Amino acid sequence: MNERYLNVAQVAELLGTTVRFPRRLIEERRITYVKVGRHVRIPESAVRAYIEANTVHPRRRGRVLRGVAA
Repeated sequence: MNERYLNVAQVAELLGTTVRFPRRLIEERRITYVKVGRHVRIPESAVRAYIEANTVHPRRRGRVLRGVAA
């Protein structure tokens, strides 16, 4: 059980966002969290998994789509 548990402010700092964003992730149950009494803690592995799941990789150069607006 060497897992590090982060509070909302630490997660926000790690993600480079305000504290509202991790709170919203918790509210919408889009990230794993643990309730310790009235405190919320997020496992560091859950933050890493969230980042990995939402990472958008660049497309490989291939066919050029003409006439399609982004």
